[in-house]
Amino acid sequence: QVQLVESGGGSVQSGGSLRLSCAPSGYVVSRGCMGWFRQAPGKEREPVVIINKYAAPRYVNSVEGRFTISRDNAMNTLYLQMDGLKPEDTAMYYCAARSKDCYSNYSFRPWDYDFWGQGTQVTVSS
Repeated sequence: QVQLVESGGGSVQSGGSLRLSCAPSGYVVSRGCMGWFRQAPGKEREPVVIINKYAAPRYVNSVEGRFTISRDNAMNTLYLQMDGLKPEDTAMYYCAARSKDCYSNYSFRPWDYDFWGQGTQVTVSS
């Protein structure tokens, strides 16, 4: 059962920008411990950026300085602003949430996340 819904993906040229959104589907309790992951064809799912319950972010090196995560507390929506997109960013992007309180800790392990969206496709061409 899909409990998170991603949107905002699309096709852009290298150097372009996209803004992804992740909204709850049904009643989801994440306590703010959430993150964005991505998976390209033929590759394993990998983390992009993670936040703890206080929304403090941790980015992977390949996107740091280009991507920005934010949270809308009123709407319980998570965003990913992607600037300076590169062809290597092409993938299906997923948002995920943990059901247990992570406090100030972080996890880049997909199996620690209990709620997942169906994904939104991002395609970047040269």
